[in-house]
Amino acid sequence: TLYGVQIREDPFGIVVYRQPSGRVLIDTSIAPLLFADQFLQISTTLPSRFVSGLGERLTPLFLDMAWTRVTLWNRDMAPTPHVNLYGSHPFYLVMEDGGSAHGVFLLNSNAMDVLLQPSPALTWRTTGGILDFYVFLGPDPKSVVRQYLDVVGFPFMPPYWALGFHLCRWGYSSTAATRQAAANMSAARFPQDAQWNDADYMDAKRDFTFNKETFRDYPDMVRDFHQRGLRYVMIVDAGISSSGPPGTYRPYDEGLRRGVFIRNATGQPLIGKVWPGPTAFPDFTNPETHAWWHDMVKAFHDQVPFDGMWIDMNEPSSFVEGSQDGCPDNSLERPPYVPGVFGGRLQAGTICASSQQHLSSHYNLHSLYGLTEAIASHDALLRVRGTRPFVISRSTFAGHGRYAGHWTGDVESSWEQLSRSVPEVLLFNLLGVPLVGADICGFAGDTSEELCVRWTQLGAFYPFMRNHNDHGARPQEPFAFGPAAQDAMRGALRLRYSLLPHLYTLFHRAHAAGDTVARPLFLEFPKDPNTWSVDHQLLWGGGLLVTPVLEQGQTKVSGYFPPGTWYSFAGDSTIHSKGQWILLAAPLDTINVHIRAGLIVPLQEPALNTAASRKKGMALVVALTLDGFARGELFWDDGESWQSFEEGDYTELLFLAARGAVLSQILRAGGHLDGILLEAVTVLGVPSAPRRVLANGVPVEDFSYRRDTQVLNVPVSLPMWEQFVISWS
Repeated sequence: TLYGVQIREDPFGIVVYRQPSGRVLIDTSIAPLLFADQFLQISTTLPSRFVSGLGERLTPLFLDMAWTRVTLWNRDMAPTPHVNLYGSHPFYLVMEDGGSAHGVFLLNSNAMDVLLQPSPALTWRTTGGILDFYVFLGPDPKSVVRQYLDVVGFPFMPPYWALGFHLCRWGYSSTAATRQAAANMSAARFPQDAQWNDADYMDAKRDFTFNKETFRDYPDMVRDFHQRGLRYVMIVDAGISSSGPPGTYRPYDEGLRRGVFIRNATGQPLIGKVWPGPTAFPDFTNPETHAWWHDMVKAFHDQVPFDGMWIDMNEPSSFVEGSQDGCPDNSLERPPYVPGVFGGRLQAGTICASSQQHLSSHYNLHSLYGLTEAIASHDALLRVRGTRPFVISRSTFAGHGRYAGHWTGDVESSWEQLSRSVPEVLLFNLLGVPLVGADICGFAGDTSEELCVRWTQLGAFYPFMRNHNDHGARPQEPFAFGPAAQDAMRGALRLRYSLLPHLYTLFHRAHAAGDTVARPLFLEFPKDPNTWSVDHQLLWGGGLLVTPVLEQGQTKVSGYFPPGTWYSFAGDSTIHSKGQWILLAAPLDTINVHIRAGLIVPLQEPALNTAASRKKGMALVVALTLDGFARGELFWDDGESWQSFEEGDYTELLFLAARGAVLSQILRAGGHLDGILLEAVTVLGVPSAPRRVLANGVPVEDFSYRRDTQVLNVPVSLPMWEQFVISWS
């Protein structure tokens, strides 16, 4: 076994240690266990100061151990350091000397503090529930993440279109404005897969309605988008307007009749206040609420054939503390210990802790609200549309990634927030929510042209790529800038679209095997301690290294390159690293991407949307190791069928390079690549000029080789649905 456990009697404690090394991972005897009705506390030593996890928080990837208090209690709070934000993930991962790792998950949804001490040690302090710990022994960090996901659930498989570019803003005040934004995108030749609307489309800010004046042709607009290969997503808020006369607003009338709302102390629906004014809050722990939610989603979808749901304000957020009538004076509203929540009280920015839900009190369930709404929305979309659901949620809890993705909320348009988005995206991948991104160019405040270019270049490597803007802020769609900025953004978008087959394959690996998509360097190189603190670069999978510019006015950027050979993705330079920081040229039109020797990446010619790009020709980039090896894979299906992998309705290819040849093996033939041709193979690291190149035994006349960069380019025209061999000698 990997571990041993000791129970100590006096002082009481539990010790978990590694076998055979004897290294102690957990020792709770350092402080007393406190176990009272509304106060549970347990402490442990840690084998190292390198602790990650405990989201959602604006923080470097590894937490500051100098007497830091991390508070978990979901809160509508624009990303700010040192406060509780939209999500709660009571899981941490520790890197140990030598590159081993372990993780601990506390399955507890109550408000809690996790106190980090420099010794190093950690104290869990929660206001209810039980102490239900899961310990993951790794022994490497990748295995820790996979073991955690074995418990909370592997990520859902997004539809292919969800990996394209999404455009949104608060302030597209009409269908005309919304249509114009999408038209401007295609006129300027920017790829786009989804057009979104914020609450502008609603009638009086009420869910499942649309404004019959400014959005009178709303259903037609969505159908027109579909004709052009665009998808459509709109916002849905958690609060349901409760102030209309009976019989005027079906979601509330029917919700009242079916008893789906969270109740106050008198058994009536608790009334808070959100955008439409007075609102009730659906109780998504009640099965009847799921049925009602499905009915509301279906009725709206029957009018407006939307493709996905953006669920917001689901911490849940309320603009009055507790409720319109305040909260009772009891031990749930005023517990003996209040964690370090922003606002100082559990009700701050949300509803009464003592309000009642189907499963328990809101005191116990609060941080599960977004997760339970995501499950209900995922299930409703699956039933209504019959294809893979697409849900993006602000509030999250452990296990969220099984049902939905996440955006990091109301970030401001600043260089600091651009920079901080990288560790946040990496953290959510460790937490099993790989479909994650920040609002590109920033949400709050005015962006600048340079900031927006750099953010779009980084955003091209967020797993979820959306540009979203606040009302009243200057326009920041890619077409809103000067020609040079547009060229740089178009280049970043086209680069992303060309890489989508690889990204989609990574999402398949996440869904089927519990892998991460956007990966911190330490996950791939745990034995190189220099990688542990690197959180301003990211890997796609195991071998595509992205080094973004995150500071104003910079045309160079420094990146860490783990030991090995790294080729620039453009094929114009090679880095043989001993494990070192390297200064890279990064003019405004460039984002540095390097491919690790040993990897084969499938590409596809970009188009203005994925409906078109999926029919285009493919290519391979083959990055050879010094001894001439490389491998890669491609997962391909129809891009949206529910459980295509589970039902075997997919195509999977393995690519291998060795001894002067690259070949494909069909691991599973599903017919999905029929008609798609392999049109080019680029081999990086070919040490000498080949005299001849063969494709399936037939000489290729027009290959080219560059001696200075050791790059071999082979134009071909080979069916992807048949096995091929390309050799050079």
